[in-house]
Amino acid sequence: MKIAVLAPVAWRTPPRHYGPWEQVASNITEGLKAKGLDVTLFATADSITSGKLAAVIGRGYEEDRSQDAKVVECLHISHLMENASEFDLIHNHFDFLPLTYSRLIKTPMVTTIHGFSSQKIIPVFKKYNSSSYYVSISYSDRSPQLTYAATIYNGINTADFEFNDIPGDYLLYFGRIHHHKGTAEAIDIALKSKRQLLIAGIIQDRFYYENQIKPRLNDQIMYIGEAGPEKRNELMRNAFALLHPINFDEPFGLSVAEAMICGTPVIAFNRGSMPELIQNGKTGYLVKDVSESVEALNDIPKLNRRDCYEWSNAQFSQEKMVDEYIKLYNRILVKN
Repeated sequence: MKIAVLAPVAWRTPPRHYGPWEQVASNITEGLKAKGLDVTLFATADSITSGKLAAVIGRGYEEDRSQDAKVVECLHISHLMENASEFDLIHNHFDFLPLTYSRLIKTPMVTTIHGFSSQKIIPVFKKYNSSSYYVSISYSDRSPQLTYAATIYNGINTADFEFNDIPGDYLLYFGRIHHHKGTAEAIDIALKSKRQLLIAGIIQDRFYYENQIKPRLNDQIMYIGEAGPEKRNELMRNAFALLHPINFDEPFGLSVAEAMICGTPVIAFNRGSMPELIQNGKTGYLVKDVSESVEALNDIPKLNRRDCYEWSNAQFSQEKMVDEYIKLYNRILVKN
């Protein structure tokens, strides 16, 4: 079986710090390769893979702002599509744009829908509903207007994380600095609970950061910048709890699974996929607001960090994800 994995080209695959779609594309590629499949990763030229790498773009457009994002995307996607006949199946992680090529090639295409940036993009998915294979990354993120081949949770490489049963005292916010992710709410929770908060992630909304985050930084509330894999592991395994006070219906949430694999429980606003990721009262708490988050922090010591690890390892491992995708690939290839 020859598989082409199409990653986005905003960041390197795997990302140096931020890039959840690129991270999942990498985890799938490496997992397929470990299973003995012939896999080619279509990504930026600086990407790292044990499989074959196909690239026409040197660096991601978020890492090299001299590039035009649309031009880069067109060159990247067309590179794969013009070579589609070399593969038995294409696994698309590049949202809806590659679908517009799907009826011009004979190779079947699986599209993992990593979320809907807007309802305005739904018409493209609907157009190719009968000729494509869609995978949702949580049951909560399914559109009633689409037909899905499967729901497969994102999987993490558990070897990248270390379990720790004796955490520190600090709270951790790990994610992009944006209202959607609830950075300001995390600060509110830390201040009301009188605990230290470490904030790690890219500044995606500069205005939000300058006005709602930066003025509140001090020795208790610390922004420590972007965190690569080694720093991420250290921060997560030593945290008392991960705060995830999201203000949108998040499709998945890699940091939630990553924290739990380290043994760190998560306090999250009960929206989107959070009830699928967190076992309320066992691996964390699902809450509705800042006040409930503060109350939940008092109950964190009641949780067994080993339960967090075992749940995440069972539900969100790279191996489980890859096995489920291979089963889907086989079903599609038999059908075709």
